[in-house]
Amino acid sequence: MNLSWIRNPQVSAMLLLGAAILGLILANTALGPGLEALKGAHLPFTVLGLDLSAAHWVTDGLLVVFFFVVAVELRYEFTQGELNSVSKAAVPTIAALGGVALPALIYAAVAGADGAQGWPIPTATDIAFALGVLALLGKRLPPRVRALLLALAVIDDLIGILFIAVFFTESVSVPHLGLAALGVVAFWLLGRLYRGRRGSWPIRIALLLVAVATWWLVAMSGIHATIAGVALGLVLSPAPAESARVKLEPASNGIVLPLFAFVSASVAIPQVPLGELSPVFWAIVIALPVGKLVGISIAGLVGQAALRVPKDARLRVPELIGVGLLGGIGFTVSLLMNELAHRTTPELIVEGTLGVLTGSLISAIVGGAYLAVLNRRYPAADARERAALDTEEQRRRTDAE
Repeated sequence: MNLSWIRNPQVSAMLLLGAAILGLILANTALGPGLEALKGAHLPFTVLGLDLSAAHWVTDGLLVVFFFVVAVELRYEFTQGELNSVSKAAVPTIAALGGVALPALIYAAVAGADGAQGWPIPTATDIAFALGVLALLGKRLPPRVRALLLALAVIDDLIGILFIAVFFTESVSVPHLGLAALGVVAFWLLGRLYRGRRGSWPIRIALLLVAVATWWLVAMSGIHATIAGVALGLVLSPAPAESARVKLEPASNGIVLPLFAFVSASVAIPQVPLGELSPVFWAIVIALPVGKLVGISIAGLVGQAALRVPKDARLRVPELIGVGLLGGIGFTVSLLMNELAHRTTPELIVEGTLGVLTGSLISAIVGGAYLAVLNRRYPAADARERAALDTEEQRRRTDAE
C-alpha cells in the first residue's frame, strides 16, 4: 500500500488540526461527559505494573513513536543534513533557548502566583504542525528555513521533556532508570549489528523488544515515558534508524498525532465571560505568539552574529521572523505540560488547554499569512532547491525500504 500521501507535512498538519477540532466539538456536546469518562477509564488489570488511563496510554505510550521519529530526523540533520557542523547546529540551539526563555518569563509575569507552576507550558513548539504550515505556505523558502525550524522545535521539545523530568516528576526509581539506560546502550549496540535487508530480521525483532522494555523501564521509573523515544531515536545507527522512520512515519502522522490531538483538545469550554478567564489563559495566549516570535528572532540574529555564520548561509531577518511566528504553535508538548502542571487543579487544565489552542491558532494564522506573502518574494531557484531536497528525502526512503 502506498502511504506516501500521509508522509506529507501538509496532510499531517491537517489531520492534527482536524482531530483537535473534532475533540473540542465533541467535548462540548451531549457526548462530552461520556468522552471524559472514556479518557479516564483504566484497564481491569495492570500491564506489568503499569496502571494507566486510556488518555495516558496515548500520551505516555503512543506519543513515544512520534518522539522517536523526530529524534531520528534530528540526528540526520545533525550528521548529514543542514546542521552538520558545530556552527550550523549552534544557531538553532541559541534560537531555541531564546524561544524558551522569553515565553516562560512572559507567562510568569502575566499568570502570577496562582498559575506559577505552569511556566514551562508556552516553551514548546509543535513540530508536525509548524512544519505542515511551512510546507503548505512556504514552498519556495530555502531548505535552511525548514532545517532551523525542525531543529529548534525538536530542541525546545527536548527542553520541555527535560522540564517534565525535573519539575513534574514526583519521585524517581533509580534502579528502573539505570536499567533503562542499559536498554538504550543495548539498543545502540544492536543498531550497529544491523546489516540491511539480508539476515536483519533477528536484529529487528531484538531492537523492537529492547525498545519496548526500555519504554516500560522509563515509565516505571517515574519519568515521562516519551523520553525513551527521544533517547532511542538519537542513538540508533543510520541504516536501521531510516528503516524504522520510513515504516513508523505513516502511523505517527496518521494515528498517533491525530489521536493525541483529539484526546488533548477534548475539553469542555467553561461557560464564563471572556473577561473572567484566569490569568493562566491569558499568559499562554500572549506568551506563545509574542514570546516565541521575539525570543526566537532576536536569539537567532545574535547567534548568527556571535558565531560569525557566513552571509550566504545565514537566515535573513524576514526568514527568522517567519520561523519565530511558527514557533508559537505550541500544541503537542504544550498540551502535555499543561496537563502535568495543573493535574491537581482540573479547572486550570481546561483554561490552559484553551490558552494553548488559542495561542497556537493565532500563531498559525499570522505565521501562515506572513509566509504566504514572504513566499512570493523568492525566485524559482529556491523552489528548485526545495525540489532537490525532496528528491534527497525520496532517496532516503528508497534506501531504507
